[in-house]
Order: sequence, then structure tokens, then C-alpha cells
Amino acid sequence: MKFFVDTADTDEINSLAEAGLIDGVTTNPSLIAKSGRAMSDVIAEICDLTAGHVSAEVVATDFDTMVSEGRKLQKIASNVAVKLPLTMDGLKACRTLSDAGTAVNVTLCFSANQALLAAKAGATYISPFIGRLDDMNIDGMEVIEEIRVIYDNYGFETEILAASIRNANHVKLSALAGADVATVPPNVLRGLANHPLTDKGLAAFLADAEKAGIKI
Repeated sequence: MKFFVDTADTDEINSLAEAGLIDGVTTNPSLIAKSGRAMSDVIAEICDLTAGHVSAEVVATDFDTMVSEGRKLQKIASNVAVKLPLTMDGLKACRTLSDAGTAVNVTLCFSANQALLAAKAGATYISPFIGRLDDMNIDGMEVIEEIRVIYDNYGFETEILAASIRNANHVKLSALAGADVATVPPNVLRGLANHPLTDKGLAAFLADAEKAGIKI
């Protein structure tokens, strides 16, 4: 499973990229706004930090303007994936952009039926929002599982990008459900390495090494 980091913080992205932990980046207007910088500048810098896809989201809601904005975003760098909302206009824009060779991430997906439409429209990625479904007492992971079965049934190449991930358990369950990608906040991604038994074992090894005077 690929890991994308969900942030517009270029320092975080650079640090995680140097550790070899990420395969791409997802952003959205809310994350970009926190940076206080021009969207095009932030996206360009992020694209320089990773060879993987960087999702950059349109802000329009009508077909013509979404396509126009998508083309502008794609010109920023070759690894931009244009992020479109899962609406009928968004699906239509997805088909237009994907037919022209642009990678498209269809976002704000909350059902398997929506994911099926996105695959039919040629989406590169579909982004089901696990955490937001869980907030409504709907099992977000069940939606991931349903999408996986449907895509496998018909050989769709659209990648399932598990989004709105809140914790380490969401990551594990997404991997078990067969998601192709998980987009994860930096703190959650770093937290995957943590375990109290690892800390306890390391402390014991270091204590024994010190007592024995072991040096390398």
C-alpha cells in the first residue's frame, strides 16, 4: 500500500520524504489556506519534494471552470493530480481531464455507488472519507471493502485512496481491506512506528550494552 501525506506543510513533507516513507501528497484548499501562501507556489514546491502524485484541488463547482482550473493546476508540474469533487459536473470534468492524460483524484466519496461512477469516469484515484463516515455512525471501512470488491469484479484501474484517516487503526484496517493508498496526516504516519514494547526492548538492549561496555 502506498502512503500519501495529507498536508501542505513543506517542512513535514521534506522530512518524511527524506525518510522514504511517502509516495505522494494530498492537499486541499483548507490545508493550503493554513500556509498563508499562494496555492501555485505551495503546489510547485511540494511537487519538487516528491516524485509521486500531488493532489491539488479545484475551487470551482461548474464543469467549464473545473476543467479550466484543472488544466492550470496540471501545468504547475507533471506530477500534479487534479482533485475534483464527486458531483455530476465533477465526474464530467474527470472524464475530460483524464482523456487528455491528466491524473485525477475524485474526492468527497461516501458510497460504493459514487466510487463506481468515478471509475467509469476514468478517475486515477477515488477518495472515500473514512473518518467523516464514522462520525455519522456509518462504517467507513465497510465502504472501502465494498469498493474493493466492485473494482475487482470489473477490472477497474482506479486506485482506492483511503482518506479522512484519523488514527493508526484506520491505516491498518484500510490495508486489510485492500486500499491501494492511504493518505495520512503527518502525526498519524509518524505514530505508526510507535509501540511501548519497542521502547521497552530498546531501553533494555541499550542498558545491557552499556553494562557490557559494548561499542561499535
